[in-house]
Amino acid sequence: MSRNRDPLAVGRVIGDVLDPFTRSISLSISYNNRAINNGYELKPSQTVNQPRVDIGGDDLRTFYTLVMVDPDAPSPSDPTLREYLHWLVTDIPATTGATFGQEAVSYESPRPTVGIHRFVFVLFRQQGRQTVNAPGWRQNFKTKDFAELYNLGSPVAAVYFNCQREIISGGSRR
Repeated sequence: MSRNRDPLAVGRVIGDVLDPFTRSISLSISYNNRAINNGYELKPSQTVNQPRVDIGGDDLRTFYTLVMVDPDAPSPSDPTLREYLHWLVTDIPATTGATFGQEAVSYESPRPTVGIHRFVFVLFRQQGRQTVNAPGWRQNFKTKDFAELYNLGSPVAAVYFNCQREIISGGSRR
């Protein structure tokens, strides 16, 4: 039995959001200059501003779509809004980042109220430029259905982090 299990499978991203796939391009996500790896824990206060997203590749004529979803909305034990769409950026040229793409759905920072939520970034290679449109809703977004609708195929990269409500302590204790 292999000890090097895919962290996306361990975190149930494979299964809940994605089917198994082979990563074929680099995807770097960072909040406040802190690189995110699968399973990292971030506080909502650390995710208020959209992250920096850097994409690998070698041809500026190749375009990508980035999807950010919460498969645990509104709570991990009852994810009736799975997947909640937090961000959608299309037409990102290879070798650049999300700021060079078209923000189709504006960034909404994570604000989980109950439990630990997974926030998943999925990167797809587009068939061409301006071939992907924004959905009309955020709740019950389905990454797999979206990819099928726009002929995006399997993801080329994905990463996720965990986030839970911050406990604000009040006053001093004596």
